Amino acid sequence: MSRIFLDVHALQTVPPSNLNRDDTGAPKTAVYGGVPRARVSSQAWKRATRTYFGDEDLLEPSELGVRTKKIVEVVAGRITALDTTVAQEQALVLADETVRAAGLKTEVPKRKADAAKETGTAAAPEAKYLVFLSARQIDGLACLALEGAGDITAYFKDKKNKDQVKEIADSRHSVDIALFGRMVADAADFNVDAAVQVAHAISVHRVDTESDYYTAVDDENTEEETGAGMIGTVDFNSATLYRYAALGVHQLAANLGHGLREGEPAGEPVRRAVEAFLHGFVASLPTGKINTFGHHTLPDAVVVKLRTTRPVSFVAAFEEPVRGDQGGHVREASDRLAAYVPDIERAYGQPDTTLTWVLRVGPNTLPLADLGPESETLSTLVTAVGQAVAERLEQPA
Repeated sequence: MSRIFLDVHALQTVPPSNLNRDDTGAPKTAVYGGVPRARVSSQAWKRATRTYFGDEDLLEPSELGVRTKKIVEVVAGRITALDTTVAQEQALVLADETVRAAGLKTEVPKRKADAAKETGTAAAPEAKYLVFLSARQIDGLACLALEGAGDITAYFKDKKNKDQVKEIADSRHSVDIALFGRMVADAADFNVDAAVQVAHAISVHRVDTESDYYTAVDDENTEEETGAGMIGTVDFNSATLYRYAALGVHQLAANLGHGLREGEPAGEPVRRAVEAFLHGFVASLPTGKINTFGHHTLPDAVVVKLRTTRPVSFVAAFEEPVRGDQGGHVREASDRLAAYVPDIERAYGQPDTTLTWVLRVGPNTLPLADLGPESETLSTLVTAVGQAVAERLEQPA
């Protein structure tokens, strides 16, 4: 398959907020163009995108995975669901042996071991690191564990069975594993190369962090008891962010392998995954301190490019910070982007093979309308991009 890249660019304004905190509790920042910018880490937005898949029913549960240290308990739960005659303690033993046979390391954490001694129950082992498995991989491991339930240790001493458990753990990946990848340091053959690269979102302008001093009143105080029951501070900023992600459609197709559903065309799961990612990335929002700030916004503008060359970020349009002298940043940011994109595409692009879509709201983003056909809604944008990807996949390499 030839290389196919989907670039997603977004301008999004957030009010006073603290979407993504550093180790001091302050909003993350970065220096770009010689000035401090607001920053939201790629990990924060990837997490928001991944949870959005399930929260908004963009994908079925069978198409998603779970990332947890408690993988033994997850597999054990699936074992007892498949065979209700298996006791919980036995299920944990079967699951632990199966997980370790796949090449993953487990141990009983001290806190669990201590609690088990007090209650006299079996302590569930945990992986030493977060393990990312698809629903179908968990089902496969549970079924294999039940096959060897008679003598699970001897069962996995058979090379054929050990090879099979590793194959189950490294095939039939969920959409989120195929998109965001999987890494296990001490089991390299377990790794999956991510199809998606997400940039740290940064403000298009200079940002200074502010601090909110707050108090809380004790409801049971009498009139004679003055003062607050609690005081504190929380740091925040507000920004117009440039967000960017690049999806390697060819890598996504390789990661997904054959269809997620029986009998569907080979390109169908890729199209569905692309549409879910585009929708999820555009509409999702990190929720750091959201109860305090209620920063529920959506992008002012989205520009999507489907190309066959290489991913291209347009962040350099904002290397010189937007000043916002007219009282806002979206209009100047849109002007910058509308001028920069044609220049970079003229110098480096391949117009004959590059497709563009634009979704925007409000008069401030009007300059971006010249970049490509406009979509009326996010749904129509997602559908159009998905269809174009499906057509590209059908073309001969």
